[in-house]
Amino acid sequence: MLCMRSAIQNLAARKISLRCFSSSTISDADLVVIGSGPGGYVAAIKAAQLGLKTVCVEKGSTFGGTCLNVGCIPSKALLNNSHYYHAAKHEFAGRGIKVDNVEVDLPAMMKAKSDSVSALTGGIAMLFKKNGVISVHGHGTIATPNQVIVKNNDGGRTTIHTNNIMIATGSEVTPFPGIEIDEETIVSSTGALSLSKIPKTLTLIGAGVIGVELGSVWQRLGTKVTAVEFLNNIGGVGIDLEVAKSLQRSLTKQGMKFKLGTKVLSAEKTPEGIKVIAENVKKGKQEELVSDVLLVCIGRRPFTDSLGLDNIGITVDNRGKIPVNERFQTSIENVYAIGDVIDGPMLAHKAEDEGIICVEGIVGGVPHINYDCVPSVIYTHPEVAWVGKSEEAVKEAGIPYKVGSFPMAANSRSKTNQDTDGMVKVISHKDTDRLLGVHIVSSVAGELINEAALALEYGASSEDVARVCHAHPTVSEALKEACVAAYAGKPINF
Repeated sequence: MLCMRSAIQNLAARKISLRCFSSSTISDADLVVIGSGPGGYVAAIKAAQLGLKTVCVEKGSTFGGTCLNVGCIPSKALLNNSHYYHAAKHEFAGRGIKVDNVEVDLPAMMKAKSDSVSALTGGIAMLFKKNGVISVHGHGTIATPNQVIVKNNDGGRTTIHTNNIMIATGSEVTPFPGIEIDEETIVSSTGALSLSKIPKTLTLIGAGVIGVELGSVWQRLGTKVTAVEFLNNIGGVGIDLEVAKSLQRSLTKQGMKFKLGTKVLSAEKTPEGIKVIAENVKKGKQEELVSDVLLVCIGRRPFTDSLGLDNIGITVDNRGKIPVNERFQTSIENVYAIGDVIDGPMLAHKAEDEGIICVEGIVGGVPHINYDCVPSVIYTHPEVAWVGKSEEAVKEAGIPYKVGSFPMAANSRSKTNQDTDGMVKVISHKDTDRLLGVHIVSSVAGELINEAALALEYGASSEDVARVCHAHPTVSEALKEACVAAYAGKPINF
C-alpha cells in the first residue's frame, strides 16, 4: 500500500496525468449521420423529427462542419464588417457623413467573427438536444453496412449498430502540387480567415468564389490583392460570362488586380516574401509575383479519408465523389451519401435539401430535387447570384432563347442608395417564354435570387414575373424590368 501511494505521489509530482479511455455501444439506431455540416445536421434533425432514433457523428469539437466553422459563416462576418470599414473610409463623406481617424481593430473584427461562429455552432447543439439527436464527437469509420465505429476525441471508442448510414462528410481544400500550406504566410481559406495582421500584399491562386470573396475582405482592409486565375474569367466554372465581366469591372474599380488565362508554376518562401512564378497560358510569358501572403484557393475535393468505404465495397469516381441514385443510395442500399461527397455543386443549401429529401425517402417518401433551381451566390460587393442556366449553357444545348436585361443604374432604389453597380439578366425560352436562367449583380443579389429560384421551380415565364406587382422603390423592381424586357422586348425605365 505504501509503495502504491508513493508511486502515485511521484506521478503527481512529475505532472503526469492518468486517463481512463472508455468504450461504449449504441444499439438499435435507425440512422447514423457521419458529419454535422449543413447537410448532416439538418438531416439528423429531420430524421429525429420523423421518429427515427438518430445518431450524428462529428469529428470536430463543434458542430457545423466547414461551413459554420471555417467557411460560409466566418467569411460572411468578415465580408460584412470589412465592407462597413471600407464604406466609412471611402464613401461616407460623399453621403454627407463626416468621420475622422477611421481605423481597423483587427482583433475586435476577428472576435466578432468568432462570436457569430460560436453562437451558431452552439445553436446546433441546442437543436440536437431539443429534437433528441444523439451526438458523438470523434472520427467515424464504417465497419459494416450496419455498424459505425467512432474513435472518440477523448480517446475512447463508441460502436454504433444501425439500420441506415448517411455519409455527409463534406469536402476539404484541394492542395496545389508542390506548395505546402502553413496557414501563416501560405494559407488556405482557413488561414485567410484568421490572419493575425493585415498584409501589405496578397496573391491569390484562383479567382473563383473563395478567391474573390476573401480577396475582397483583405483588399477593403488595405491589402494590395492580385489574383492569378487559369480560366479566362473570374467567378469559377458555370458563371455567365457577361456577369463575370460585370463583377470583374466592379472589383477592378475597387482595387483588385486580375491575371486571367495564367497558370502558377511554383511558389516558394524568400526573405522578400512568397515568390510566385506564373505563366500566361496563351503567350507563354512568365512573370514573378512577390507578396506577404499567398492564398491557395483552387477549389475543394470530397472528404472521405479513413471513412471505411473499402470495408463495404463502395468505390468513388475519378473525382473522388461517391456515386448515388435518385434516392441518394450508394451501391449499398442502406448506406446513403449527400452534399459535397456526391455529384453537383458544393453548396451548403444544396446539401441541406439533399439531407432532408434523403431522410424523407428513408421513411417512405419519394425523393425529388431539381438541380436547375439551386441558386449560387458570390458574396462580394456587389454580390453575384444566379439560378438556372447561363447563356453559354443554353447556347451549347441548342435551346432557342431570348434575353432581357436591366442595369442597376436605372433602378430607383439603387440610385438613392448610391449603389448602382450591376445588372439583372433574364434568359427565357424563345417559344414558350419559360424562364431558363436568372443572373443578378447587385449589393442584394443573394436575397433577390430566391424570387427567381421560386419562379423557376414553378415553371414561370418571364411574363409571369413581369406581371407580379413589385413594391416601389425596391431593388427587386430590376428583376421585374428584366423580365419585361425578355417577354416584351423593352423595359419601361431604361
